[in-house]
Amino acid sequence: MTSNRRIVRAVAAAAVLAAALAACSSQGGAQNQAPAAGGGGGGEVQTGGKALTIAMITHEQAGDTFWDKIRAGAEASAKQHGITLKYSNNELGPDQATLVQNAIDSKVDGIAVTLANVDAVVPVAKKAVDAGIPVVAFNQGFDNYKDAGAKMYFGSDELLAGQTIGQKITQEGGAKALCVIQAQGLVALETRCKGVKEGFGNTEVLYVNGADLPSVQQTIGSKLTQDPSITNIVTLGAPIALAAVQAQADSGNTAKLATFDLNQDAAKAIKDGKIEFSIDQQPYVQGYEAVDSLWLNLTNGNDIGGGKAVLTGPSVVDKSNIEQILPYTANNTR
Repeated sequence: MTSNRRIVRAVAAAAVLAAALAACSSQGGAQNQAPAAGGGGGGEVQTGGKALTIAMITHEQAGDTFWDKIRAGAEASAKQHGITLKYSNNELGPDQATLVQNAIDSKVDGIAVTLANVDAVVPVAKKAVDAGIPVVAFNQGFDNYKDAGAKMYFGSDELLAGQTIGQKITQEGGAKALCVIQAQGLVALETRCKGVKEGFGNTEVLYVNGADLPSVQQTIGSKLTQDPSITNIVTLGAPIALAAVQAQADSGNTAKLATFDLNQDAAKAIKDGKIEFSIDQQPYVQGYEAVDSLWLNLTNGNDIGGGKAVLTGPSVVDKSNIEQILPYTANNTR
C-alpha cells in the first residue's frame, strides 16, 4: 500500500512539473497579468492607478456631420482604454485657443487638437507642451504641427489630395473646373483648391457659406447657369457635394462632380453615378488614432510616425469600392 502511494505521488508531481514547463514554453517564462479594473487594459498600471483624461478640441462648424465621425472614432478609443474624453469645439480661432487654455488649466493628461486656425491655436498648444501635457494634432495642421510642439499628426496631405483630383480632371480632358470652398480662410480648404489648380490649371474658386446649405445650392446653381463652360465641379465636403447635386438637377448642368470627404448620402450618390468619386481622409481613423496615440504615449512612451505625419488620406472612394464602403457609412465610421 505504501509503495502504491509513493507511485501515485510521483506521478502527480511529474504532472505538475510538466504543466509548469509547458506554461513557461508557451509564454516565454512570463506570467499573464490580469488587466487593471476600469477597462484600461492595463494602462492604469503605468499611470500609478490614475484614470486618464484627454481633451479633444476641434474647429467643428455647427451642423457639419463630418465631425460625427471624428467623435465616433475618439469615443471608441476612449472606451477601449477607459479614458475620460472631454470634447469641445469652436470654429473661431481665438475661441478655440481659449478651449485649449481651459484644458491646460484643468490639468488634463493629454490634448488632441486641430490646427485650422494656426495663428491663434499653435501658440497656446505650445503652452500645453511647456506645461508637460503631451499634444497630438489631427485633421488640420499637416504643415504646422511641429511648430505647436505636437508629438504626432494624423490626417491627410491636403495638397496631394487636391493634386490627385486636378490630375484626374486633366487626364479626362476637362475644360474648366470650379472648386467650391465652404469656409473662407481655413488653411486646409484653401490648400485643397490650391492642389486642384496645380493639377488642373483652369480652376476657378467659388466661396460659399457652408453653414447655410440652401444658399450654397443657390450660389452654385447661379454660377453654373452663368458659366456653361464649367465641365468639372470639386466640392470640399460631403454636404456641399449634395447641395451641388441638387443645383445641377435644378439647372440641368451635367458637369462631372467630385468631392472631398464622405457621408452616407454622398456614398449613395457615388453608387448612383451622381458623384464621380470622393477623396476621403477617413475622419474616424483620425479621431481614433488621436486618442489612441496619446494613450500609448502616456502609458508606454510610444511615438508613432517616426517624426513624420501619419497619413489617413487621400483615400479614393468610387464605383470600384463603394459596395464595400457603403455599409460602414451608416455607423459614422466612413
